[in-house]
Amino acid sequence: MPYFMQMGDIPRKRFSQFQRPEGGLYAAEVMGEEGFSSNMSLLYHRHAPSAVTKCDVVAHPQQEQEGLTPNHPLLPRLFTTTGLQTSADPVLDRTVLCGNSDVRVSFMVSEKPSSLYRNAQGGELLYVHDGSARLETVFGSIDVARGDYVVIPKATTHRWVPTGSEPLRALVFETAGHVRPPRRYLTAYGQYNQEAPYSELDLRRPQGPMLTEGREVDVLVKNRNGLTRYTYQRHPFDVVGWFGCNYPYALNISDFSPITGSFHRPPPVHQVFEAPGCVFCNFVPRMLDYDPRAMPIPSYHSNVDSDELIFYAEGNFFSRKGSGIERGALSLHPAGHIHGPHPDAYQGGAARVGQHTEECAVMLDTFKPLLLGGAALSSERPDYYTSWNAR
Repeated sequence: MPYFMQMGDIPRKRFSQFQRPEGGLYAAEVMGEEGFSSNMSLLYHRHAPSAVTKCDVVAHPQQEQEGLTPNHPLLPRLFTTTGLQTSADPVLDRTVLCGNSDVRVSFMVSEKPSSLYRNAQGGELLYVHDGSARLETVFGSIDVARGDYVVIPKATTHRWVPTGSEPLRALVFETAGHVRPPRRYLTAYGQYNQEAPYSELDLRRPQGPMLTEGREVDVLVKNRNGLTRYTYQRHPFDVVGWFGCNYPYALNISDFSPITGSFHRPPPVHQVFEAPGCVFCNFVPRMLDYDPRAMPIPSYHSNVDSDELIFYAEGNFFSRKGSGIERGALSLHPAGHIHGPHPDAYQGGAARVGQHTEECAVMLDTFKPLLLGGAALSSERPDYYTSWNAR
């Protein structure tokens, strides 16, 4: 996260003593990436953030049963999220859909607050499909709603509090590393450059500080070995102030300004984030190619090096009309399978030169094959692979 921010009470100098009004020192916590050689933030707690009174292993049925299976035979797949039911905890009871060693994709449906949680295994990126919530963190809180991306840095203590009258429904990507803006969108000094499709002005940062009081508070911590429950002597949301470039933030998909052209623009122009082993793109309402000779619809293509997972969030997905894709669907087009628009859409594509599309979709491209979860397979449309056949 390249945008420096400060909030609340902080000392004049980094790593200097910070005196409490009643005497003594505030407890400074450094959250630094890549061995403290990359982005960092310095948080000042009222109490020592490492004071733990109890520690337990947590057996969680979802983790024990979320085995993923290879996509074999190699097929394009179509799943749906519309039938997923609400669950007790927005973090612990997510429905795993697919994943590999770089990223795990799941879906959250909940009306109740989550446990206090810290993912020490990697960063998290969420796309809010329906509902609204308040994300409470050690950095402060962010109110989010439909169409929001939410980036939660690795090891950020947080909890989700659904708000409003409908359940919070969100697509969740848990990565093996840090979620960042694409490097090509940034100058050598970390500012978004003028060619980037969004900028610092579009990012919504935490509000606070929260200054929550409490004793003997449980926090669930995830790492590659599973879940651990720490009982902290004091509530972790006791930060009086912080500064730095490592913190959670939100970006609404409507603030992504699409890059268009006279002829087809390749998928990288739609990129919004990246993480180790994967990239995230989105397709938003935009003008289609406007040269009279243009074919304003994607070509048939084979992903030579990546699997392509698309979540169809809103609108009219004209290039796949007739294939069964609707709001809340997920398509998986694996490396080695030739796919693209529906034949009727391709033949009628020339008539769409200069027109406008209203589709809104989120895409994940991975460079390792995506394995499939049982919940996805149970909602699969089995004849999807035949949807390119002539009618």
